[in-house]
Amino acid sequence: MGTTSLDNRADVKRVLLVALAVNVAMSLLKLVVGLMSGSLAVLADAMHSATDGLSSLLGLLTNGLSDPRPDRDHPYGHDKYEAIGALAIAGFILFTAVEILRTAIERIATGLKPLRMDRHDLLVLLLVLGFNLLLAGYERSEGKRLNSQLLLADARHTSSDIWTTVMVLLGLAGVMLLKQNWFDVAVAMPLCLLLVRACWQVLRTNLPWLVDQIAIAPEAIHEVAMAVPGVLNVHDIASRGVLGQRVFIELHMVVDADDLPTAHRITELVEEHLEARFGQVRCTIHLEPREYAIPSITFSGAHG
Repeated sequence: MGTTSLDNRADVKRVLLVALAVNVAMSLLKLVVGLMSGSLAVLADAMHSATDGLSSLLGLLTNGLSDPRPDRDHPYGHDKYEAIGALAIAGFILFTAVEILRTAIERIATGLKPLRMDRHDLLVLLLVLGFNLLLAGYERSEGKRLNSQLLLADARHTSSDIWTTVMVLLGLAGVMLLKQNWFDVAVAMPLCLLLVRACWQVLRTNLPWLVDQIAIAPEAIHEVAMAVPGVLNVHDIASRGVLGQRVFIELHMVVDADDLPTAHRITELVEEHLEARFGQVRCTIHLEPREYAIPSITFSGAHG
């Protein structure tokens, strides 16, 4: 049975449109400051903000495809489009890290040029930092409220942009106060580590969904099902999906019933109990005769 997933794509789209507008504006501001000052760190930060804008644009495209309602060609819904979009965002983050490293090495090889930086440029970057803080908090809160992995991934990307901007500001302050141009390149290097870390966080969140990793421990499903009156045996339990968002459960069950209507009522009770315990689930229950009862509750898998 199970309920149909709430279609919140319109709300997600609204958040992504706000993020896209902010990211484009911040990217342009950083680009202007970077070109006028000649700062590698600011240009790298502008590139990172540009990937924020690309990720928001990609999010808008994938959000339009990720209809949670099943259809003839996609009987399990279209939720995984969101995870695919999140993985593409991870790719943008990694691309940015590589570009920052490459540009820093080129700057060292060709010689460090003096920067054309003043206090007005620092004030512009502080303004950008404030907008990024607000945007990251907004995307994160809306992502949790809407249970959207796409928004949460985009919020992580925006958060990494906050740290890059902070490091850039520190480096530029060092350049202006100490008159040491190498601060600009020195700041660019750690940005790569921050971006790679953000990339890994997005991958760790979304890969289990895409590869159909277990969503709920079979022992927990077994405990809930066996507590329902009339259930004699539950085995070959499998689950996939994202707990708290949408989970698919399959299990084989033996019930204490000699007629189909009674057996059907027991399966409905099991579905209701599973939904009460784990939230939104979609269950497929295979009823079997009593001689099919086995002690193993889950698939054993192949052994090499």
